[in-house]
Formats: sequence, structure tokens, C-alpha cells
Amino acid sequence: MLKADKVVVLRNSRGGHVRVVREVYLREQVSCFSSLCQDRCSNEGKVLPGDVTHYVVPDAGVVRDFLEVLEFRELRGIVFTQTACQVVQHTRGRRQYNRLRSLLKDPRHDCVLFCNEFQCYSYCPREKGETQEKWHTRCVYRAAVWYHDHLAGLKPVVMITEDQEAVAEYNRLTSGVYVISTQEYLQSFWPDLQAVQELYISIAQVLQERESEGQEREYAEHLPIEVLEAGIKSGRYIQGTLKVNKHRPQQEAFVQAISSTKSTELSSDVLVWGVRQRNRAVHGDSVVVELLRCGEWRGRIMALTEAEMGAEERIGEEQSQPMPTGKVVGILQRNWRDYVVTFPPWEEVQSQSRNSQRILVIPWDRRIPKIRISTQQAEALQDHRVIVRLDSWESTSLYPNGHCVRVLGKAGKLETEIQTILIENGIHVPAFSEAQLREMPLNSKDNPWTVEASEVAARQDLRATHLVFSIDPQGCEDVDDALSVRMLPGGNRLELGVHIADVTHFVRPGSLTDLEALSRATTYYLADRRYDMLPAVLSADLCSLLGNVDRYAMSVLWELDAKSLSICKVWFGRTLIRSSYQLCYELAQNLLNDEPVEVPELTQVEEVEREKRLKELKTALQQLTQVARHLRTQRDRGGALELEGVEVRAQLDADKNITALVPKQPLEIHETVAECMIYANHWVAHKIQESFPQQALLRHHPPPRQEQFAQLIESAKARGFDIDTRSNKALADSLDRAVDPRDSLINRLLRMMATQAMSNAQYFSTGSCPLEQYYHYGLALNHYTHFTSPIRRYADIIVHRLLTAAIKLDGGLGPNESVATSKELEEIAQQINNKNRAAQQAQKQSTELFQCLYFKDKDPLTDQRCVAEAIIYAIRANGILVFIPRYGVKGAVYLKNRENQVVSVRSDGSCEWQGGMLQRHPDRICTVTPSGTHTFSLFQHITVRISVQALRCHADTLCLEVTSNRPHETVEQESLTAGKGRTELVQEVVRWAEEASQQAEEHDRMPKLSKEEREYQQSKGPNLYCLLQEIRELALLDLSACQGSETCITSA
Repeated sequence: MLKADKVVVLRNSRGGHVRVVREVYLREQVSCFSSLCQDRCSNEGKVLPGDVTHYVVPDAGVVRDFLEVLEFRELRGIVFTQTACQVVQHTRGRRQYNRLRSLLKDPRHDCVLFCNEFQCYSYCPREKGETQEKWHTRCVYRAAVWYHDHLAGLKPVVMITEDQEAVAEYNRLTSGVYVISTQEYLQSFWPDLQAVQELYISIAQVLQERESEGQEREYAEHLPIEVLEAGIKSGRYIQGTLKVNKHRPQQEAFVQAISSTKSTELSSDVLVWGVRQRNRAVHGDSVVVELLRCGEWRGRIMALTEAEMGAEERIGEEQSQPMPTGKVVGILQRNWRDYVVTFPPWEEVQSQSRNSQRILVIPWDRRIPKIRISTQQAEALQDHRVIVRLDSWESTSLYPNGHCVRVLGKAGKLETEIQTILIENGIHVPAFSEAQLREMPLNSKDNPWTVEASEVAARQDLRATHLVFSIDPQGCEDVDDALSVRMLPGGNRLELGVHIADVTHFVRPGSLTDLEALSRATTYYLADRRYDMLPAVLSADLCSLLGNVDRYAMSVLWELDAKSLSICKVWFGRTLIRSSYQLCYELAQNLLNDEPVEVPELTQVEEVEREKRLKELKTALQQLTQVARHLRTQRDRGGALELEGVEVRAQLDADKNITALVPKQPLEIHETVAECMIYANHWVAHKIQESFPQQALLRHHPPPRQEQFAQLIESAKARGFDIDTRSNKALADSLDRAVDPRDSLINRLLRMMATQAMSNAQYFSTGSCPLEQYYHYGLALNHYTHFTSPIRRYADIIVHRLLTAAIKLDGGLGPNESVATSKELEEIAQQINNKNRAAQQAQKQSTELFQCLYFKDKDPLTDQRCVAEAIIYAIRANGILVFIPRYGVKGAVYLKNRENQVVSVRSDGSCEWQGGMLQRHPDRICTVTPSGTHTFSLFQHITVRISVQALRCHADTLCLEVTSNRPHETVEQESLTAGKGRTELVQEVVRWAEEASQQAEEHDRMPKLSKEEREYQQSKGPNLYCLLQEIRELALLDLSACQGSETCITSA
């Protein structure tokens, strides 16, 4: 082994340069990671395939500036040199370097890292007078030559660079090693990858025009990193994440402190007022804030804000009490992502600059500032949605600079808007690859899947001893869970069983399927489609606990005292089950009520046997319900919260597509199943935490901050109710007492406000959290996790693996695979938490999209479906917030318009605009006009008209206008057919989408799902799984305020 000195010049945090000398130890044996290796390298892990036409070695400058291009999976056989990776690390920062590391680790990408600076024959010392860029290029070329020679010339090697001098110098120097420009490489080897070509051109244009428009500084320079860190440590500065108010993106942004010693001043978030004070920080960035003097503090604006851009610019608006206010002095971490933008009208583009190639585009997300990009397609991309990435934001520029990535489609089209929602929430769900599907077991008519003899021997076989059944929504395909209950011999003990699909038997750690499942983290349910976390052969077949087929399961069995139902014994283990009945909720409830029903599994059974088995099933359901009531009572004593929601069931056609959503009354069987699942999650959490105190994945729900309950307490007080928020038990009891017998909606709205105050439930590693923070506030449990839905949640897969390892430890055996460390588990938990938030937000936005599509083609002045009853649940300075039960819509109603007119009420209750003023009180708002004073009070029922405000660059929104201060005239009819209105909404939008598809395809009927769509279970048409979305989004609960909250048993 030889030793050499490497001299590098690094840039410090102050912008200067530091000369660093490092020792480098050189050796002959350095892994090449190629399947064509002739020298017996120890190539462990990912290796380059031998079926590619060539290997490509990108120059350091290409890796630094065009990493996005190299991320395309179609580009295979890429060799990243150690030299290029270090350049990215030193010049592009931690975020870009981690992105490169993730690319190298991902087995779905055919690329490897070659440590050329440790290989004695490829190492290049820097020559005297040689620039650093030239040295890097020579190092990469030397590595490419070594790679070609090491493989005995079996594969040509192409080095790509942006340095034309390097192309001229090295291209013909070595036979078999070709040096060409990146553009020439893409055009010659990948002419059909149009997206790659366009992305390269877009980035190249940005690099050419990186010089700022002017030298005059528009923003203050950010402080050096060491100054920021010292200030945070001393308490002078505050660290947190910038959150821009989407209703007032030009004015209000907030930073929740996560590191400061001035805790007395920071009982609330820090307000950052105005774009200037943000100092180039973008929504989501990790920033450092300095507090302003107390005399400069401001309050939040209390008035409603209209949706149009610029409508929020008002003088003298009512503000809340002054709160800590600060300015951004530094940015610790840019959290930029892909943004969907729309090009401004062509006339505006031409007026922006003489150079029409550089224009300002408008992001779909209002919280993001306009982005300056370079393009030659501005006119062609009018009215299109385009994906853009940010590159930089210099202090001399009013706007950030970015580049185009790809075009989504024409704005307003359903598919474009759905893809916009996915991109904006960071959701990437391509079809499962052939390599992933090759990992799946076969199950066909010619080659049916059967249980393995070794698994039968290793598992507890429950097929002949236990009556197992599942209870799910009608037509459910991905049956995660099944139940069993029986009286044990002697009659003194009752056995309760929860059986969960054993997904981990089929999804091995580190497999391509496992990596893709971790990347998705959850199944995504939108209003008209779903994107599965696992391939359909697992989610809808081999892992699904379907009726009358053998399935692998993970089971929890409790032995309970038959009288007191106290626990005597609990058992965890892998089992083999066969579900006898696949029941839907309605059928199970009818059986529980002893009503005459027909069980499909018993239709072909003789009468005597049928009666016997029917009695056995009814007894089991009764025992199960008895146990569930006991479990719920126990949790209620501990302070479990329960919030109201509206549930619907799906009506399906022969192809399993939804034709309508029909509301249903909550059934006791819903709570029965939910309690059993919560019980299993709780006991599994206790088990894995006991076995792995520092390495268990649990889920906690922190108590909410008391100031979040202000609206709930104030609103309840206006109705004469006292809400105690000192604990979850006190809150639950208060909500139970807050009932108005004259209006049942009041209690539901109060529960909705309680939900809005909740913090988010989060997954965490026990090694990173103290024991006192394990508590789940909403469910009133000291240990909780997710175990019961591994088909659609990756967290459950991790928990299944931990439970399997814990069972083996109990048996004196070590786990087959090593358990993840606390640090690794915390990274996984963070990934799952982020994806869960994205999934909930995407669900909400897709439903809002469909609500707008439903009302868009209706005349609000003549169509009665646009008029509905609403109930007031909050008072603002210039209007009210209302909830419309018929459609599950919440929104703002303005009582003062931009002409300073206010709503006046005629003698018949109808409303009109007149000159006047508003008087706001805690429980009401009054409009004072020449015709008199008119009052709108909390929880008052009024009539509103619904219309759609079409926006060119953003999502369409619903506009609500008060038409009467009285309930809708047909309120009784609406209360009987409220679900019908909701059903009409879904049916109408689905019909609209079908008609659009018919016109596009020129067919006489809606096309059936393609073979590929059925294979990947990612259908474009309405399907059963949007039932879950509609249950949430057409309900009373506001998911935007309670993402991750699990305060009702159905969301546990």
C-alpha cells in the first residue's frame, strides 16, 4: 500500500477558500463493481449489468450540474468516480450529495461508485499550475481508461463532459475509450428519450444565464453558518421551518421554534411579515430567525381573504394581539422540491422582457414565489402545467431562478390536474417494474399458488380449530384482517383472535418490492383512483385474507376470563388460516341484530347444517361485540376521544367500479372491528417495545398546545357549554356534555373544532424518544403502533418484522435478519410520516377538485343543487366560516365585499348588498345598514349559493354566498336525502370524466381497464378504494387541520 498527499481547495462558510492537504492510501485491489470483471474483485452488493452496449463515466462537472439527467433509469451502466462525488459534496452541499448517495444505493438504478483515488493505477496527483477543474477532468479520464483496461476491453467506455477542450484532447487518445459532450452523447445514444433531451437543454440554458439581472442587492446577505449556529446556541436566533400562510402568501409566514433558550417569549410561533423579511426563504426551508424589537411585533390578520391574487392587499385590517415577529437571517437547509407552474398569458410574457426566453412563471402552490426560467417554448406552453425545479436565489434577484423538467399537460384536464396534485405532494408512483414483478410468486390457473409444507410445519395451523371470518366494506379486495372468537374447553375462558395478512413472508427486506414499498410508504387513495403500495398479486390476492382459501397470517390470541373479560394469557405467532366467511358490515350487523339474512357461504348448504352454522356465526359475532364493548369502556375511562364523521358505502358495477356513494348510519359492528384492531395494535406495540427497547417502531400522539383550543372554548361558551381541555379525559367528558337536543350538528361541529386543535400522530423509534412521550393522546394508550394493515402501510411491515424477531428471541433463536438500528428506524419513521402527510393532503385536494368539477357546469342562479343549507361555525372580521352538511363542504362566506358593501337582510330573510358597516362580537357578527341591523350568530343555520371560481394558474375554488339568514326552505327534504346530494356529486363528476374519456377514445361506452391497469391495480376509472377517501373527505372532519390525528377509533 502506497501513501500520497492530496491537496484540495475548499470553500468555507464565509465564501473564502481553504487549502487542505489529505493523506491518500493507494492500493491495487479496488472493487470495480462490474459483472464483467476478469480480476476477481470483491464486488459485494450492486454491480453493473453486462447486457448494456457500453459503460458511461460522467465528468465531475456533469455530475455536479446535470445529476437530474443521470437519474433517469433508462440511462444504464453509469460509473460515478470518487473524484466527481467529492466535487458534488464540496460544491453543491449536503442535500445534493445525499441525493447522489441515494442514487448509488438504489438497486433500481444501474450505477456504481468507483473509488478511483484509492486505486494506485488510476490515481492522478495534481500537476503544478494545473487548475482544479482540469485536474478533476484528467482524474475522471484516467479512471475511465483504467476501467476499460481492467475489463480487458470487453465493454466500450464513454466519458461525457461539458469541457470541449477535454473532448479535443482525450477523444482519440485511447482506443475503446470515447470522450464526447453530454449533448452529443444523449443525441447519439438516447435519441428517443425526449424528456432527457429537454431537461438537459433546460439546465444548460440556466447555467448559461446564471449571471444576475443586476448588481443592486435586493435582499440582505445570509449570515455565515458558524454565526448562525453560535446565535442559536446562545438564544439570540431561533431555528425552525418556514410555513407560509396559503391565504396570505405575500404577507404572513410563521416559524415554529425548535431551538432557542428564550422560551418565555416563544409560547407561539414567530411571525415573519412580508416577502422582504423572509429574505429569499421558500415555504418548507429550514431557517434561522432573529426577533424584532417588541414595538415592531404584529398580529395575525383576522379577516377572510379572497382567493384571487392581490385581493389580500388591504389597509387597516383587524389584527390579533401582537405576537413574536422576526426576520430571516440565514437558511440552514433548502427543502426545494418539484413545483408545478403555469405560463402567464403571452401578452404578459412579451411585456416582461425583450428576451422572451426568460420569463416569470406562476406556481400552482400560492405559497411559492414566481420563478424565473429560460425557455424557447413560452408561446407553445400557454395554458399548460409544467414541472419546474429551483436552481438558485441570489441576493440581487427579486425572484428565484429555475429550469423546466417536463410538461404535464393542458391545464383544466382531469388527468393533468390529478398529476399536478401528485407532483405538488411529492408522490411518485410509476407502474411496478418487470424486475419487481419477477419477485412475485406465481398464481394462475395453470400454476396455482399453494401453501408450502415447510410453512405448515413452522406455523400454528388454525384451519380446523378456529372459526375465522372477516368484516369489511362491500366488495373489498385487500382484506388485511380477520377475526375469531371461541369459548375454550371448560367454559371459563374466552379466546379472542386477530389475524393479519403475513405480507412479510412475500416481501423480503432489501428486495426491490420492499424498496419500492418504502419509497411509497402507503397506498394513495384519491377521489377517482388509487395507487397501491404493493403489486396486485399480493394486495388483492395472495396476501388478502379471502374466504375459503388458505392464507399465511400473523396472529394475536388472547385468553380472557369468560366473566370479567380480564386478560389471562396472550400469544403472538405466525399462523395458517382459512377464513370461513367474508362478511360485509351491513350483513354482519343484521346477523348481530338476529334479522333474517342470507349468508353467501351458506346458500348451498343443507338446511339443518345451515341453521347450525348460522347459529355458530351469530354466537361468535355476539361474543365479539361483548368483548369490544368492554374494551371501549376501558379506553373511555382513560380519556379516549371520539369525533363524529359521516361514512358512506360504495355501489359497484360488474367491473368493481363505483357508480355511487350512499351514506350509511354508523353501525355497532364498525366499532367492534375497530376496537379489536386497536387492541391488537396496542399489544403488539407493548411486545416489540419490551423486546427491543431502543429499536421498536411505535406511534404516538402528542397532547395539543392549549392555545389551539381557543376557538373551541370560545364557540362552546357562546352556546353555554364549558370545555375543559386540561387532559384528554376532561376534554372527552366535556364534549359528551356539550349536546343541544334541538340541534345535533352543534356537538359534531364542536368535535370538529377539537380535531382542528389536535397535533399530528407520528411514527417514531423508541431509541429517539423518552418513555413519557410514547403516550397516544387520542386513543388514551401508553403504547401504540400500526400492525393491522400491512397491505397498505409500510409501517405495519416494519412492525411485523419486529414482532417476528421478538417471537424468535422468546424461543431462544436469533432473528434471520438483523433488526434495524434506532437511527435507521428513525429515518424510516420520518419517511413514512412525510408520505402519510402527503397522502392525506393529496386526498383532500383531489376531493376539492371533484367538488369543483361537480359544480363547474351548473348555473348557480337557476340550479337548485347549487343552493344548500349551511351552519356557521366561526366568526371572522369580515365574514363567517360555514359547513354544508349536504356536500361535506367547508368554506368562507363574505359579509363585506370590495366595494365596502355589507349584507343586508330583507323581511323574508333573503339577502342583498347595501352600504353599511360590520360589528364583530365573539359569538356573532352584525351588519349595520340603512334598513337596520342584522345578526349572524354561531351555529345559526343559513342558506348559501355555491359557485366555482375558475383560476388559470391555481386550483379552482368554491365560492359561497349567503342568500338567506334562514335555513334552506327544503331543509327537511335535504336532511332525508343529504346523502343523495353527496351521491349526486360523485356520480356527476364520474359521469363527466367518463364522457371526456369517451370523446377522447371515440367509443360508445367507457373503456374497461386495460390489462396493464388491472395488473398494477392503478386504474384511472372510479374504483372501490376511493370509498376510503370519500369516507374522510365528505365527512365533517377537516383533514387539512388534523393530518395524522387519530382521535376517532376508525382512524387508529
